[in-house]
Amino acid sequence: MHNTADLQEIVDEIAARLGASATLEDRSFRLLAYGAQHGDIDTVRQESILRRRATGEVRDYFERYGIARAEGPARIPGDAALKVLARVCWPLRHGEVVYGYLWLLDSGDLTDETLRAVAPLVARAASELAQEARSRQDLGRGLLALFSADPEERAGASIEVPGPVAAVAVRESQERVAALWTLPRGVLARTGSPVALLAPAHLAAEVAQTVRGAYGTAAGVGAPRSDPADAWLSWREARQALRVAEHFPRYAPIARWEDLGVHRLLARLGPSDLRELAAETAALNAELAQTVEAYLDRGGHVQKSAAELGIHRQTLYYRLGKAERLTHRDLSDGDDRLALHLGLKAARLTRPSG
Repeated sequence: MHNTADLQEIVDEIAARLGASATLEDRSFRLLAYGAQHGDIDTVRQESILRRRATGEVRDYFERYGIARAEGPARIPGDAALKVLARVCWPLRHGEVVYGYLWLLDSGDLTDETLRAVAPLVARAASELAQEARSRQDLGRGLLALFSADPEERAGASIEVPGPVAAVAVRESQERVAALWTLPRGVLARTGSPVALLAPAHLAAEVAQTVRGAYGTAAGVGAPRSDPADAWLSWREARQALRVAEHFPRYAPIARWEDLGVHRLLARLGPSDLRELAAETAALNAELAQTVEAYLDRGGHVQKSAAELGIHRQTLYYRLGKAERLTHRDLSDGDDRLALHLGLKAARLTRPSG
């Protein structure tokens, strides 16, 4: 992880030398360190410190000035509507890669010559962030050991992270790539099938959304664990939640284990158990299966089911009667309804993803 003390020392020295309010953020605009206040500050700086990151609207405004492509300090004018004061953004580049940003509020005194005086400190901050990124990659390689169901493999995982944590599983994509190294501080990632991530629990939903969006696929989020040694349980839940997200539109594109209800029990079942349940509905074609599932999902409410399916009530009755004959089940009987309902859900999980 970041050496926060070193970064704070660098920011404090930059702020003191320039006499300007300074903040340092990572690539995802999360606050890492900030210096003492010098002169006026704006709402953006206040919220960045209080909320630990800038708002999406403000980030979009800054990015319009090409800060990710800038080779050196970029000057950004103020915007009264956004309550943004003029500032200098200095991309923290190391080896042609931007690892973060140094922000300096500019009252007009930050000349090019003045800024050059702190260039060595900026380079040092960029080097610190680059070193941390490489360290995260090394930790990511041991992530699968930490997630292993084998106690001996987990014991050999040389990863120490603070809790509570939550695991995230994201379906990979052949067409798209996610810049996993740009994820917020404290997040570990490993590519694979699925992509494995371990995040501070309060960031798990955001991480799932970011990576899932990059791949254009689906994600599952496991329940938080206070003890990181139990992260493998959260990983198992995340993978099972991903299966649900990929087979049940209701939970797509991101399924949280804690929200899945009875689907958690189905997701735990192995292929043979699922096939056994699904056999209850093997005689139904796709149209009849969809009809019965919609009917049972709505607790047997005829009007709602017909409206959902876009058919007449008499058509619904006809299809339900045909399904009863084919399955030898009575939809007015509780046990028969349960058997068919579970069978239809299990059948979904036996199909290929997507």
